[in-house]
Amino acid sequence: MPVGPVTDTPRSRLKVIVTRRLPEVIEARMSELFDTTLSPDDRKLSRDELVEAMRAADVLVPSVTDRIDAAMMDEAGPRLKLIANYGAGVDHLDVTAARQRGIHISNTPGVVTEDTADMVLALILAVTRRIPEGMAEMQGARWKGWSPTSHLGGRLGGRQLGILGMGRIGQAVARRANVFGMKVHYHNRHRLHSGIEADLDATWWDSLDQMLARVDIISINAPHTPATFHLLNARRLKLMKPSAVVINTSRGEVIDENALTRMLRTGEIAGAGLDVFEHGHEINPRLRALPNVVLLPHMGSATVEGRIEMGEKVIYNIRIFADGMPPPDLVLPSML
Repeated sequence: MPVGPVTDTPRSRLKVIVTRRLPEVIEARMSELFDTTLSPDDRKLSRDELVEAMRAADVLVPSVTDRIDAAMMDEAGPRLKLIANYGAGVDHLDVTAARQRGIHISNTPGVVTEDTADMVLALILAVTRRIPEGMAEMQGARWKGWSPTSHLGGRLGGRQLGILGMGRIGQAVARRANVFGMKVHYHNRHRLHSGIEADLDATWWDSLDQMLARVDIISINAPHTPATFHLLNARRLKLMKPSAVVINTSRGEVIDENALTRMLRTGEIAGAGLDVFEHGHEINPRLRALPNVVLLPHMGSATVEGRIEMGEKVIYNIRIFADGMPPPDLVLPSML
């Protein structure tokens, strides 16, 4: 689809509407470059408010909390030409519907790779070494002193780590796992080049089922697509060892959360570290109550450096698009 100038007015008058608060330095730069409307209170917009913003903007800058479907795009009107998503994941946006309506979508890939991989290792350590339990005991003044058999966790060295999704983040996790002495296995839509496999010392499994049965830890690093929805369903979770640990920093929809909760409660799976959830911020109370689970509020990419770099990518995509060229991080339906 050819890209032409989005407006006849100067770039500085391009109307950009941002749905959530961004780092101050990014908001200031956007306000310098464009006619920018910022979010004053960081409140999640309602459906009607999102549609109103889409009607008024040349460029909308949403985040993962803003779900925009085909019906909303039908209501947007002719002005909106670019949705410059603040984030890499675009499963909250109907990319196909946008393409059909001449609305381009860009994202911010590669920015939070290292930050998210760090969080994967943090969750693995937190679950396997029972760090939250120890913290709660200390903060609650319940610690009675050291004992040879108290707070026993497991050593990471020698454990079999399975990585589901071996893109940028999966490979960054593999590099960290090697340092800790873990054995890396992976399942991916396409096998990696042999040189990359050798560099990561990673073993490819064509069969996800076979890999799940052999690993001690599974790290979910796959995007949410129709093909990955409940990829870890009840049947596949039952293939795992009772001593296994599930880590998810990708998208909650990849796991059947109800099945995972049941198995954690009955001891069929030893533990889980979750930074994302199937139903957003609505956490299953039974999952929240489990002592063998570490839950985080979507913190995988939450570093100052990462958030600023995400904003810089958004600005760059808007500037290039305003000059009549495709945004560098254009998202196409065929990429999903």
